[in-house]
Amino acid sequence: MDGKLVQNSSMAVKKSTDIFDKCYKFNRAKELMSVGLYPYFRMIESAQDPEVVINGRRMIMVGSNNYLGLTNHPKVKEAAIEAVRKYGSGCAGSRFLNGTLDIHVKLEEKLARFMRKEAALVFSTGFQVNLGTISALAGKDDVVIIDKMDHASIIDGCRLSYAEVRKFRHNDMADLERILEENEGKGKLIVVDGVFSMEGDIANLPEIIKLAKKYDARVMVDDAHGIGVLGKTGRGTAEHFGLENEVDIIMGTYSKSLASIGGFIAGSEEVIHYVKHFARSLIFSASPPPASIAAVSAAIDIIESEPERIERLWHNTRKMLNGFKSLGFEVGASETPIIPIIVGDNETAFKMAMMLHDEGVFANVAVPPAVPNGKALIRTSYMATHTDEHLEIVLIAFEKVGKALGLIQ
Repeated sequence: MDGKLVQNSSMAVKKSTDIFDKCYKFNRAKELMSVGLYPYFRMIESAQDPEVVINGRRMIMVGSNNYLGLTNHPKVKEAAIEAVRKYGSGCAGSRFLNGTLDIHVKLEEKLARFMRKEAALVFSTGFQVNLGTISALAGKDDVVIIDKMDHASIIDGCRLSYAEVRKFRHNDMADLERILEENEGKGKLIVVDGVFSMEGDIANLPEIIKLAKKYDARVMVDDAHGIGVLGKTGRGTAEHFGLENEVDIIMGTYSKSLASIGGFIAGSEEVIHYVKHFARSLIFSASPPPASIAAVSAAIDIIESEPERIERLWHNTRKMLNGFKSLGFEVGASETPIIPIIVGDNETAFKMAMMLHDEGVFANVAVPPAVPNGKALIRTSYMATHTDEHLEIVLIAFEKVGKALGLIQ
């Protein structure tokens, strides 16, 4: 009898070995779908312009990273079309072997000039840039020091390296110095976002550079949201602070201001040459397609020839920052075209996104772990091509929804 009880008890607690069990148990997204509060994977039927079409309905887009409005620019589209006519739709191999076209090399030369660095290297996605660069440069005797709010691709690049990984509190220079002090004698790479993609604030690059010099560390800036946005000529966070010669490595993506998909790293010739031969995400991934490369090249030309786009972007940014603050919304430390409306509660954030959708405004939702616990937010972002009329409509919608949810008076 006792033996049977023991046997039954053992059977009752036996752990399942089906790796799909987690899939069967995951129901949070379906619960949100069932009550009409699921804000992800919304299908867009048009270009990423200030107005988009969803289910046949025109909406104002304030959830895109198309900061300069170049993804639908005629010159960008024509460059992509011409590249397909000449080179076809793909490269059928990696950069390392058969996938390097002359336009890849020309774009690398143009990016190096644009970023005012000796050399640049293009990858198929921005995510792969951080995976490949960090894991190539940081080894088992090194330490990578990152801001707690750095992008997921930086975190994953650290995981793929054999280095020790240390996080410092967001933009907290005293905490960064503490970690640097604790790791004297080791190779050190500090990696930070130039512009933080959820908060919209800017890394304290002047102090980071000072500390890096003091403790013999190198600095890499992920400027995905800074290029085309910050700096007098749109060259990003380093230009914004006048520190282009002090930042060792600058990473950028094409999927924001550069109107395509892909990414690059820029730095000294020796470092780029090394990464080119050791970045697994470059060597073992297919090459960026010709259309993407040509689109980026055209986008850079437009940024340099049409500086008024950056001026207009900042006009829109100031208007919306002032508008949200005057309505009583909490926007945190944002100082860029990324403006979060901090809601706090996850459920409220989901409701707000869908209520805004009903008002004809497309905005994004960010909940933990993308943001800290209790800091769920509606992420808005603005383009140079938004008109004042677009922005007024957005503010009216936020005011109506904010009051309905009790977020503002």
